[in-house]
Amino acid sequence: MQKGEEGKKMSGIVGIVTKKHCKEDCKQDLFYATDYHSHLGTSYGGMAISDGNKIHKKIHTIEKAQFKTRFIEDIDYIEMKGHSGIGVISDRDTQPLVLRLKFGEYSICGTGFINNQIELADELISEGAIFSEMVNGCPNQIELVAKLINKGDNLLSGIEYMHSRIDGSMSLLLLGKEGLFAARDKYGRTPLVLAEKEGAKIVVSETCSYKNLNFTTKKFLGPGEILLLNGNKTEVLKKAEKDLRLCAFLYVYTGFPASEYEGKNVEEFREDSGRLMAKNDDINANLVTGIADSGTAYSFGYSYESGIPVKTPLLKYTPGWARSYVPPIQERRDLVALMKQITAEALIEKQRLILTEDSIVRGTQLKNYLLVKLWNAGAKEIHARIACPALMFPCKYLFSTRKIDELFARRIIKKIHGKHIEDLGPYLDPDSKEYAEMIKEMEKDLNVTSLKYQRLEDMIKATGLGEDNLCTYCWTGKED
Repeated sequence: MQKGEEGKKMSGIVGIVTKKHCKEDCKQDLFYATDYHSHLGTSYGGMAISDGNKIHKKIHTIEKAQFKTRFIEDIDYIEMKGHSGIGVISDRDTQPLVLRLKFGEYSICGTGFINNQIELADELISEGAIFSEMVNGCPNQIELVAKLINKGDNLLSGIEYMHSRIDGSMSLLLLGKEGLFAARDKYGRTPLVLAEKEGAKIVVSETCSYKNLNFTTKKFLGPGEILLLNGNKTEVLKKAEKDLRLCAFLYVYTGFPASEYEGKNVEEFREDSGRLMAKNDDINANLVTGIADSGTAYSFGYSYESGIPVKTPLLKYTPGWARSYVPPIQERRDLVALMKQITAEALIEKQRLILTEDSIVRGTQLKNYLLVKLWNAGAKEIHARIACPALMFPCKYLFSTRKIDELFARRIIKKIHGKHIEDLGPYLDPDSKEYAEMIKEMEKDLNVTSLKYQRLEDMIKATGLGEDNLCTYCWTGKED
């Protein structure tokens, strides 16, 4: 997976409440559940814990050190105590924030992206609002969200007002005197899941985050659903809407393999997707291999279906190296891509390889580092098989690519025409001559024997959700 200039996808959020009579407070479960969201970003990590009288907050930058490392010896964190709290691994904004709204004091964290944040901030400033948190000239989205919520008659109507005003998506956790408010974004683009164990309730982005903490999944919050949790009960403040548009890229790449979205396991999806790729392929190869980690499960599925053995001639050296898409600087991402993958030449020399990968965004790391290593190790053929269609449109709803020129497919189309074109219809149709021409140019650019993308209908089929329940904007450009 080659990420663009932003280099990030989304944040992961956690909220927990425990009964006050419990011997243990919420801190340890909150700490580990938050840490299990570290695959979603490495800009900031933060936690806020309420002791019943005051909310204690701590935020660390985690670009150069892991979340656990930053917090485990922090004296402020060590002294935190309480029976409710929220945690976040943030991709851009410093969070959680502690703010006094007209409804009371709350700690707030969220995940999503607001396209019209500048316009909304200007409107609020004209009304007298002041923003204290800025990121590259833009307001902190969580502070912006809080100010929008504050315009409601109560907290519930404020959240609904916020959802009605933003162009994009935002799922939220708010910790206050009433308990923990959990609000999934209007169309459910990002997941929120409720789980429970004796004496405790937790709401998370990723189900993998509580599996080692003995929680059991109770429900996947629906689009726009809002819950209030405290030590005694779970109250539905707003029922779920009918229209679900879960980000399909969660299955393809972003999600951790042990997680489930709407009941579908990520690793299962990737194996099923690999099987579908093999069903629609006819390459005579010696072995199948995936680019670790997110491309590996596709190779298993492809191998199971085709009968071609799966091997691992491209090995990831994990100690000390994070996901290559996460660092905010392109040079750092390139360095990670270069250093963390090591070849086992004996498995590559004179072999015809099928190489599975989750996606191609920029294509620079795949082209300049990974494929070069395989050719230099003596590969006879390299057939790249990509588990989703060509990405054509910068994401509007989550942190991801923000510019057309970041997308490999759009750069190839620009090369063909000498400029960016408006009508991409023919290039979205895998049966058109224009699409075939695009693939040929991609093969030349990447220097692969052949290249084939998964069809949109097969990617959707592997999710088990149906097209109407998924956001596929980055592939189709179709808005709700």
